[in-house]
Amino acid sequence: MTQTYLELRRKTEERDRSLHEKVVSLEEAAKLIKDGETLGIGGSTLSRTPMAMIWALIRAGRKNLSCSRSIVSSEGELLFASGASDHILTSWFSQGIVWGVSKVMRHYTESRKARFEEWSHMAVGLRFRAGAMGVPFLPMRSMLGSDVIRRLEDVREVDCPFTGEKVVLVPALNPEVAIIHVQRCDPYGNAQMDGLSFMDIDLAMAANRVILTTERIVTNEQIRRAPDQTKIPFFAVEAVVEVPFGCAPHECYGVYEPLFKHLDSYAAAIKKDPEAAMKQYLDRYFHGPKSWTEYLELLGLEELLDAARRGRSIYDD
Repeated sequence: MTQTYLELRRKTEERDRSLHEKVVSLEEAAKLIKDGETLGIGGSTLSRTPMAMIWALIRAGRKNLSCSRSIVSSEGELLFASGASDHILTSWFSQGIVWGVSKVMRHYTESRKARFEEWSHMAVGLRFRAGAMGVPFLPMRSMLGSDVIRRLEDVREVDCPFTGEKVVLVPALNPEVAIIHVQRCDPYGNAQMDGLSFMDIDLAMAANRVILTTERIVTNEQIRRAPDQTKIPFFAVEAVVEVPFGCAPHECYGVYEPLFKHLDSYAAAIKKDPEAAMKQYLDRYFHGPKSWTEYLELLGLEELLDAARRGRSIYDD
């Protein structure tokens, strides 16, 4: 553990922290992530999912990524079914609260085609926090007395040296790469997020490299007008991709709501036949379009505009 952590620190210290423009295309960003790497995914459930980056990774044929996210939704199904990931670490894996536990996840884990590693929500957060702090572990009480802890190898129950009470030690989680979607950032990677930040700030600081997708790139002058809103600093970021509707069919707070009609149709198809439905979905929406714009056209202009209307109305209120 010590050698691994010191190696991570060495790689972090060697990163280029200079202030320079980092704008690339989706395809160029996908090339920065290699098969078998550990990948942290920003957002939570249907919120600020970096779907465009996941779309690009699947199209690029990435394999055996080991992914971690606070709460996993339909993006996890796409990662499993495409073969892009064979291991997902999270606290909950569903199609979304409305549609329940993922049938695709059950198929892939029960057939041992992929691994779903379950931790408590607090544990996932503290593991990213430990990684961001630069410490090898953090103590917590969550999971004590639950069956979850007995299914995990990388935890330790110890007596607190100060109180004598039992605590759980969880190891730091330091992904090699993090992909995070934000509402806006400048070309250097100074990123601002509206609404809940979930675990993204700790994830960005815990990861060795960060790839940002953003609804829009703004000037550094605009970012500096509200410096308190800058949640991810440029020196943590390797690449920036401007991709409007970059979470679709999921939501981006203040910009658009989820595309519920599309997600309802997706869930209904999976309910009938998870394996066949996932293949058809990937063929149509991921491998079929030649660009992200064509992908959005498949989702439908009317539904995108409706999602944008609903998202802005909530934000304005």
